[in-house]
Amino acid sequence: MSDHTIALIKGDGIGPEIVQSACQVLDAVGEQHGHRFVYRDYLAGGSAIDALGEPLPDATVEGCRAADAVLLGAVGGPKWDALPRDAAPERALLGIRSALRLYSNIRPVRQYRALRDASPL
Repeated sequence: MSDHTIALIKGDGIGPEIVQSACQVLDAVGEQHGHRFVYRDYLAGGSAIDALGEPLPDATVEGCRAADAVLLGAVGGPKWDALPRDAAPERALLGIRSALRLYSNIRPVRQYRALRDASPL
């Protein structure tokens, strides 16, 4: 059985719930295919602001760099809307992408025939 370290950034709002469910799926896949996932929790976004006063702590960046993969939940929410732009929870997303030299956020897309003319795709 091989071990893989996953940095978990649970985020805010519904983020922790989604990340927890994703970990359950990963564990089931791991059982089927002989992998064991070791999860390490890190803060980013609003939860990091509340705990440490900044959206992306250095410890989170270092933990993500040391991991085999990063699982990131949603960050931000109305609680932090009044913060200045450079201190907003969403700054963590750009910061972690930059620190890990990632440049895209690819999501699956389904184009509906009825909306084809309204789509830029």
